[in-house]
Amino acid sequence: MELETTLNGRQVRLEIADNELLLDVLRDTLGLTGTKRSCEVEVCGACTVLVDGKPVSSCMLLASEIDGRQVQTIEGLRDSEFYAAAEETFSRHAAVQCGFCTPALLLTVKALADDPEDADRDLREDLSGNLCRCTGYRSILAASAELLS
Repeated sequence: MELETTLNGRQVRLEIADNELLLDVLRDTLGLTGTKRSCEVEVCGACTVLVDGKPVSSCMLLASEIDGRQVQTIEGLRDSEFYAAAEETFSRHAAVQCGFCTPALLLTVKALADDPEDADRDLREDLSGNLCRCTGYRSILAASAELLS
């Protein structure tokens, strides 16, 4: 099938198989390897991307489901003010070690930053879909809270 989407702010049109996962199209077809493959059952959050501004697990989403929608990966954030602030803040709080989970965490925090309606958010709950095996969550929560303030 032909897929048309806005990916990282640019129109993309490509042929995909009906059963291809978004994760596979991003990594294998488009070379956007910031989206990570890990659990493949929508538990760890490493494959998180934003679809229409909301975090989704690309390991469980058929690529055909993004037809006509907007998708943002970590590569689409790299030149933004948000990314520069996040890089500095996560570094200062020691919220990064191996970095495997960081792209998904940053995208999740970006989605929260873009949704100012939830002023009384529970950041622990909001980030609970992103597992980190290295840093511990205190530093991630502190950096995320600072970015959202």
